[in-house]
Amino acid sequence: MASKLKIFGGIAVAVALSSSAHAQGLVSENNISLAMALTIANAAMEKCKEMGFKVSVAVVDRAGLPIVVLRGDGAGLHTPEGADRKAYTARTFRAASADFVKRMQNDPTAVGSMEYTRVLALPGGLPIRVGDDVVGAVGVSGSPGKDDDCSQAGIDTVAAQLK
Repeated sequence: MASKLKIFGGIAVAVALSSSAHAQGLVSENNISLAMALTIANAAMEKCKEMGFKVSVAVVDRAGLPIVVLRGDGAGLHTPEGADRKAYTARTFRAASADFVKRMQNDPTAVGSMEYTRVLALPGGLPIRVGDDVVGAVGVSGSPGKDDDCSQAGIDTVAAQLK
């Protein structure tokens, strides 16, 4: 009888451990939907258009993958790539791409970060946050000195949904 209890106890422990290990294997994360990405991109595009700029806008998800890339009528050929890289930079470093520019200027040891694929040290990329969690980023290219304003306008349109 004692050996049966030991076996049963061992099985119970094994089942309990495997169940808790299995539950720990799943991760639940916030991410940006296509609908939200389109809303952000269109609002950013509209803000730049109101200021007279022809731009491209990119929105990336929490993994830095593009969800939406829009090239406005008459926007420069390089602007879609610039918008994507600015968004990717903001997502990767969890800060505005303009902050990445300052980091490169102020910390000579950080210059190696410029070698990463898709990183671009120019203003225009802003992280999209839910609290402290960066769930994506938006990048705008083609409105010198105003790219951040357009990116922020895009984020502002969905601010209520990011709480």
